[in-house]
Amino acid sequence: MIVLGLRPVSSRHRAWLCRALLGLLLLGAACQSAPPPPDAALVEAVEAYRAARQARLTAEDGWLSLVGLYWLHPGSNRVGSADDADVILPPDVAPAEAGVLVLEAGRVLLRAHRDSALEIDGHPFTEQVLVSDAAGEPTIVEAGRVSFYVIDRDGRLGVRVKDPEAPARRAFSGLEYFPIDPRWKVLARWVPFEQPREVRVANVIGQVTETRVGGRVEFDFDGRTYSLLPLVDDPFTEDLFFVFADATNGEQTYHAGRFLTADPIRDGRVELDFNRAYNPPCAFTRFATCPLPPADNRLKVAVEAGEKAYHGPH
Repeated sequence: MIVLGLRPVSSRHRAWLCRALLGLLLLGAACQSAPPPPDAALVEAVEAYRAARQARLTAEDGWLSLVGLYWLHPGSNRVGSADDADVILPPDVAPAEAGVLVLEAGRVLLRAHRDSALEIDGHPFTEQVLVSDAAGEPTIVEAGRVSFYVIDRDGRLGVRVKDPEAPARRAFSGLEYFPIDPRWKVLARWVPFEQPREVRVANVIGQVTETRVGGRVEFDFDGRTYSLLPLVDDPFTEDLFFVFADATNGEQTYHAGRFLTADPIRDGRVELDFNRAYNPPCAFTRFATCPLPPADNRLKVAVEAGEKAYHGPH
């Protein structure tokens, strides 16, 4: 066949044209998939949130200050710097025998030894019933720079010890984040249940509890619909608290999932800003008792927003 007015194209030119066309196609695909830039207001709000988050984490009594978690047994539990104490304190702040914690019928009584240097609210004491964190603010016992208090995990009582000179706090290496992405700030729908449901929630110490949930949130992302169940975190606030897993866990983010807090429901809507997703305390210390994501909160999508995995000392 004869084609008039056209010059034959060499194989070298054809290869060049193919490469140029492929480059244009790849450029177009990249432009279509690139997230839109965040506006200044979103950046300012997220950065302020992250700064406050890091300040809480690194505070003298923050999660990085944890140096011990000791579960109490019924009867007498020895407190002090002795290696065989039931609750061990650093030797530079407490004597070998500082006192005894007596656990009876769900109540914890602390009997302080003379010259133990133990104080509550800045005052020495002889005996004191300790309120656990189940009641809100626990009784804080001080031994020099170190403090300890009782925690209640579904009836299991323990003592958590904090030290501002903790190795994890002193060697904190900072937090890493995904770039702020406006696509991951979504307006979700609140879908109430006809009757509240009991949701089983496990934690890292092997306990399983049931949490009453009144509904779920649903949101759309990239043409698909996802849902999450809010869990009760603080009975004194209406904010919603989520424990979720996604396809980034174990690679880019903490393997056991992340947390997200949202403002209360407004007109049947909940704003979820995954740019504020954060690691649970267990990502920073082995002395925490974090909840794990329930089955309904395991998202089949990579949430590339919020806090990344922490690689510093624990």
